[in-house]
Amino acid sequence: MSPLCALLLALALVAVPGIRAACPLPADLKRPDGTRTCAKLYDKSDPYYENCCGGAELSVEPGTDLPFLPADWNNAASSLVVAPRCEITVWSLRGKAGKTHKFSTGAYPRLEEFRKGIFGDWSNTISSLYCRCY
Repeated sequence: MSPLCALLLALALVAVPGIRAACPLPADLKRPDGTRTCAKLYDKSDPYYENCCGGAELSVEPGTDLPFLPADWNNAASSLVVAPRCEITVWSLRGKAGKTHKFSTGAYPRLEEFRKGIFGDWSNTISSLYCRCY
């Protein structure tokens, strides 16, 4: 295959929606009825950004206050996306205890890149959260 053909094939695959799993745009966080979602958490990330925000997802509505995440989501989130004009505060321990961090509008495909103290990061360590929109 010529280098030009290979390049065109690669560009076509990138342009086709659904070919690669990637984080949604913050502005796309809406429910089917058009109302906004505050944030979405995902249980899969990857060293390659285009493969992040995969696996199971947890939608969080504006005003959601979860001092105790559901058992299957405790310490499971490894990617998250926050809607425009929203902010999610997370804690490392149940009952809103331990380390805390605020994520504002944007996509965070690899929570491994966000430090939690000297030796830790936020991947698979979120146990409580509060999400608000303004």
